[in-house]
Amino acid sequence: MNTDDTDLTKLTDWRPPEGWTRITTIDMHTGGEPLRVIVDGLPPIEGRTVLEKRRYFREHYDYWRTGLMWEPRGHADMYGAVITPAVDADFDVFFLHNEGYSTMCGHAIIALTKLVVETRLVEKDEITFNVPAGRILARASVVDGQVAETSFRNVPSFVYLRDQRVDAPGIGSVSFDVAYGGAFYAFVSAQELGLQLEQDHANQLIAYGRLIKHAVMSQFPITHPLEDDLSFLYGTIFTGAPNDPTHHSRNACIFAEGELDRSSTGSGVSARAALHFAAGELELNERITIESILGSTMSVKVVEATRFGLYDAVVPEVSGTASITGRNEFYFDPNDPFRTGFIFR
Repeated sequence: MNTDDTDLTKLTDWRPPEGWTRITTIDMHTGGEPLRVIVDGLPPIEGRTVLEKRRYFREHYDYWRTGLMWEPRGHADMYGAVITPAVDADFDVFFLHNEGYSTMCGHAIIALTKLVVETRLVEKDEITFNVPAGRILARASVVDGQVAETSFRNVPSFVYLRDQRVDAPGIGSVSFDVAYGGAFYAFVSAQELGLQLEQDHANQLIAYGRLIKHAVMSQFPITHPLEDDLSFLYGTIFTGAPNDPTHHSRNACIFAEGELDRSSTGSGVSARAALHFAAGELELNERITIESILGSTMSVKVVEATRFGLYDAVVPEVSGTASITGRNEFYFDPNDPFRTGFIFR
């Protein structure tokens, strides 16, 4: 074959046939944790509030979640966001993952703030997001037109259970706390279980995280003070010593159906701030830096003590950085037997 005669522009000029659906996304990451932001191609999403929109999407369009999060377009640890206009904030946002829909996502807020500022979707550096857990206020630190860092004030975060034990099949008796930072997490000491918070131990962390989550769920009711849609245990967070001695600690979050968060987990460090504040280990406005399993970091501080329902709570402020990795056009061939995706875990 004479490759000099091959017209490669036929590839770049190709367009999908009539009847195929095209979904456009901008892909990002925060501290290594992916975020696929759906920006075009979805059908109308009905609802006035973000919870109504999420419920409508789940009931009518869940195949778009599986088609974009699962293989062959995604993977078991993919994460996504649907952003829409809001009636009482800058944006309504809800979140997608391998199992379904989360209530709050700090790494997504950090990335979305960068996205809407750098694309000039908004002409300001302070943005409000309605998420299923409540109202989030984010601030972008802009240097030469680029967002160098994002900070956001999370929903009130609180300790739900302290110093509990659960018998996890295959592991044994496990000591844990449960705290809320926009989602509920079970917190477990990695050292007590002989676990290492390193990439080489990812599969063991995932396996233990799933077993502990399901054990806690089966034996302890999880009830949000105000909203039934938020009343579930989202994941297990293993905590341990940092690799960098100037940092406070390291954690690894296993959420949804065995997803391993590559970042420090924004809602997770918010819940940790509530735990440490309640234990007298964190002062008001004292900032701590928490590592992820990759070594990327988020910092958190308590900016206010408050009440949330029947609970003593705090308002955490979380900071981190994000990057844009690409723009994708995904095609859905109606004759593709795997167009709605598949997953092995």
